[in-house]
Amino acid sequence: MSATSESSSAIREVDQLLASVGLTHGRRKLMAAGFERQARHPKQIPASRRNTAAQKKSGVEVLPSPVLEEIPWLMSGFSTRTGGKSVAYSPGQTTGELNLGFTSSDDRRNVLANRRMFLKRAAGKPDFPLVMLQQIHSSLIRTVTHADAGEVAKHRGDGMMTTEAGILLAIQTADCIPVLIADRKRKVVAAFHAGWRGTLKRIVENGVGRMQLEYGCKPKNLVAAIGPGIGQCCYAVGEEVRSEFDSQFAYADALFRDVYDSDPVKEKYPLLFMTARAPGHSNIGPSLHLDLVEANRRQLQDAGLKPESISVAGHCTRCQHDRFFSYRADHGFTGRMFSVIGIRA
Repeated sequence: MSATSESSSAIREVDQLLASVGLTHGRRKLMAAGFERQARHPKQIPASRRNTAAQKKSGVEVLPSPVLEEIPWLMSGFSTRTGGKSVAYSPGQTTGELNLGFTSSDDRRNVLANRRMFLKRAAGKPDFPLVMLQQIHSSLIRTVTHADAGEVAKHRGDGMMTTEAGILLAIQTADCIPVLIADRKRKVVAAFHAGWRGTLKRIVENGVGRMQLEYGCKPKNLVAAIGPGIGQCCYAVGEEVRSEFDSQFAYADALFRDVYDSDPVKEKYPLLFMTARAPGHSNIGPSLHLDLVEANRRQLQDAGLKPESISVAGHCTRCQHDRFFSYRADHGFTGRMFSVIGIRA
């Protein structure tokens, strides 16, 4: 359910509550929050809401990256929650969803079936070798091979890279930022999981350095795709997070902004939220929001990538909750998506 749908649902509930006691209200137009939800970057794919019914009919969805799909020897893509066999995260639905992570709430057989469907779309074979990590929000980066492929992750870490053809590197996310990188000249691929902790530890910037050290990659030959993740519009954090970023990045101020949330229920029924506090002493105020996408884009540029070689998907997983799994939108009870990259055999 999207943020707009949640607000509409909340308004309907209040409408029903008032109607049950014989009360009516005057209706007025709700004011927009006035917040620009997604910044534009070079080669960004504009975010767009899908027609839910139409997408469910189309089956499994794999989103491409414009900078990666130009490379003929490369396989890559970002999954959504569209299609699949899972029903654990949307009770009462008649069609399944594409949860690709083994969780305690979903049937393992459904997840395996989902993975086969996704791999057939992304790599052409339902049993294509897949390498995953036990993601721990670290800066740990692994060099992986065919021996690391399997149904479950064999190593801990949040970044991996390879020169071996015939395997797919898969990052699992449900709000965190996935970053896929390829060297057009040397046929090297890498995948990174960047939540706020990994971003703070410069996992993407360090990853480019490891590609240079291990394989002799040159940043000018690298292209990168930043996949769907939670946008600054929806990613509220505490002051302690800003302090951490201030200590690490000279440009930290550009990554944060205060956001005043516009709550349609409060605007429609202001009397329900009146308090005895004096004006100016209410606890209602702005929340601090972090732009993880911009943070990782800047790390890629600081590592030497050209701005035009960086693609930003531009989809906020929290805003487009009907299309993507979102840990925050689902309050932790959610599935997982894959971001994959590999070298064709």
